[in-house]
Amino acid sequence: MNLQEDDHPHVFPESRKPGEILFVTISMMIAIALLAAVPWQTTWLEGKGLAAQPRFWPTLSLGGVVLFGLMNAMSRVRVTRTPGRWQEAAVWLRSLEFIAWYMLYVLAIPMIGYLLATLAFCAGLALRMGYRGKTVWIAAAFGLFVVLFFKTGMNVKIPSGAIYELAPEQLRYILIRYF
Repeated sequence: MNLQEDDHPHVFPESRKPGEILFVTISMMIAIALLAAVPWQTTWLEGKGLAAQPRFWPTLSLGGVVLFGLMNAMSRVRVTRTPGRWQEAAVWLRSLEFIAWYMLYVLAIPMIGYLLATLAFCAGLALRMGYRGKTVWIAAAFGLFVVLFFKTGMNVKIPSGAIYELAPEQLRYILIRYF
């Protein structure tokens, strides 16, 4: 049976994906910067074996990122480039918006409490993603479930909100303890 060229799986693509070299370069630069910080961020413990040293595994992992990134870059640099590198980078930058959403959530918890912050975060993200109507209520219900599961059920210690201080004394204890 003759297999035509289109019948072969594309296990080894013949062109680079947009942003592939850019991603490898950024990953290697971050890994090299973290490798440079290893001596200041970790210690060497006398009398411990190499695998028990606090800096061994992070150094090995970051070295692997640099080594395999370099091998990837060297193997892909001569391959035909698919246009769209900067459009791909723009997609990566747009995704940083969600880090900002999370940071806003983390900053809101000490002010408005875990319950209100989680409800606002879940509903706000649902609205941001374009959902409307019943789906926003489902997202808010999920937020309530998260609060009840972690704070009430699992008794995870999460700082209470400053807004809880405005509640009457009997309700304040319940809000701080369970929500």
